[in-house]
Amino acid sequence: MRKIIIVAAGVVVLGISFLVSNYLKNSKKIPKQKVTRVEKTVFVKEVKNEEVAISISANGNLVAKNKVDIYSEVQGVLLATGKDFRVGVSYKKGQTLLRINNQEFYASIQSQRSSLQNLIASIMPDLRLDYPDSFDSWSAYLKNFDINKTVQPLPSPKSDKEKYFITGRNIYTTYYTIKNLETRLGKYNIKTPFNGILTEALVTNGTLVRSGQKMGEFIDTSVFELALSVNGGLVDILEVGKTVELHNLEKTKAWSGKVSRINGKIDQTSQTVQVFIEVRGKDLREGMYLEANVPVKAEKEAIEVNRKLLVENKSLYIVNNNALDLIEIDPVHFNESTVVVKGLRNGMQLVNKPVAGAYAGMPVKIFSEAQNTTKK
Repeated sequence: MRKIIIVAAGVVVLGISFLVSNYLKNSKKIPKQKVTRVEKTVFVKEVKNEEVAISISANGNLVAKNKVDIYSEVQGVLLATGKDFRVGVSYKKGQTLLRINNQEFYASIQSQRSSLQNLIASIMPDLRLDYPDSFDSWSAYLKNFDINKTVQPLPSPKSDKEKYFITGRNIYTTYYTIKNLETRLGKYNIKTPFNGILTEALVTNGTLVRSGQKMGEFIDTSVFELALSVNGGLVDILEVGKTVELHNLEKTKAWSGKVSRINGKIDQTSQTVQVFIEVRGKDLREGMYLEANVPVKAEKEAIEVNRKLLVENKSLYIVNNNALDLIEIDPVHFNESTVVVKGLRNGMQLVNKPVAGAYAGMPVKIFSEAQNTTKK
């Protein structure tokens, strides 16, 4: 009997607890949330479509248009030329850059000249008897022959018989051997092909140089070229002779150049074409990093805006009836920080600065400089 009473009391307590909890749950009132309308202040500018000049911005390093690598084609010891063969030394056109000792080679040429002189002297008696018409010309040639000077052209034979006679005496072979040696003798003195400056020096006076050895680099400092990689789709618009504005990274100096040549091949990887800009002027150095603006075309009824304002590269926000509205536009050309677009009507209030959390229909108010000045 006692157990029954305990169980019954427990059931009653649970029932009362359940009823009390339901009462409290139903009596709780959920407070209504207050919707607050927040208007953000936005900066706008009035759309004014006009003709926008489109230009390509690119950059690269200057390279001397006229540049030669100096190699030795002969062997010998370097001699002094009156100017130090050092980086930064300038030379005029035709001045001697390098002089290699040629005494041994010059002696061999004199030996060959002497041999030719002896061969000509040996045929003189036969010429007097068999070819009297040619004797005087060969006699004058032999009289003026000097082994210390460049060999002059041989007298022309007056008949095939005479030509074969002279050939048989090995005179022509010896003559052309000497001319070949004289040409090689000129390679012991290396002269400058143009006005310029030495940018690399790998040898000094007294150095033994060998055939094929690189000795330095010489450039013309009056004209340079800048190679730019331009989008292949704009190649048809570019043309040789177009003026290009160049400036340094700090934009403290500017130069004017011209498109000198355009590569006929498109790079398969980047789909770009190399355009070469020729530029002259002061303060230019090989290897200098320059930026270029290449004018391409002018787009009518367009406006240039900041790229940060674009939404998915196809839309822009405007203010319409104190709320944001998203308008689809047509991007014409992308620059580094701006974009040229079409599709906006004149008079539209274009949002000029990015708005955090912007969405279509968002209530906004336009920033007024006049009101801000009055408050101050």
